[in-house]
Amino acid sequence: MVGKNKEIVLGGGCFWCTQAVFDMFKGVIKTTPGYAGGTTKNPTYKEVCNGDTGHAEVIKIEYNPDVATLDKLLEIFFASHDPTLVNQQGPDIGSQYRSIILYEDEKDRKVIEDYIKSIAGNFKKPIATEVKKLDAFYPSEDYHKDYYKLNPLQPYCMFVIRPKIDKIKKEFYMA
Repeated sequence: MVGKNKEIVLGGGCFWCTQAVFDMFKGVIKTTPGYAGGTTKNPTYKEVCNGDTGHAEVIKIEYNPDVATLDKLLEIFFASHDPTLVNQQGPDIGSQYRSIILYEDEKDRKVIEDYIKSIAGNFKKPIATEVKKLDAFYPSEDYHKDYYKLNPLQPYCMFVIRPKIDKIKKEFYMA
């Protein structure tokens, strides 16, 4: 019997990168870039980039837990960015690029906390990933959706996203 799909919201730097990574995996039904973790209602990209909203660039992942478990999604998430960096991933600097996991289900919180404890020894510095209950998710403007798929030759895509995708494909044995 197939269960109900679930959702989790993850931020690991630029949402273009995060979306491109998770779109490769079986069990991921849909990814939506957006903003979460802050206080401003209905923020715009410009407002989030200014750093005044408290929001991070995130993706909402709808997934089939019978195919892609939360543990597997967390494994991908922590492999795809540096969770020890505070307010930065690669060339992207600011609180909007922080590492963050926003959950809706209290059972998921326990899985997330246990997973982080289990991998903490794999890093030289402490994991800085913020974990908190999702208050609200605001979808991004349309031009951010599927950005990598639609703009693979854009320099940021070629020099930042593509190497990340190649690394993840190699690490997860994807052809």
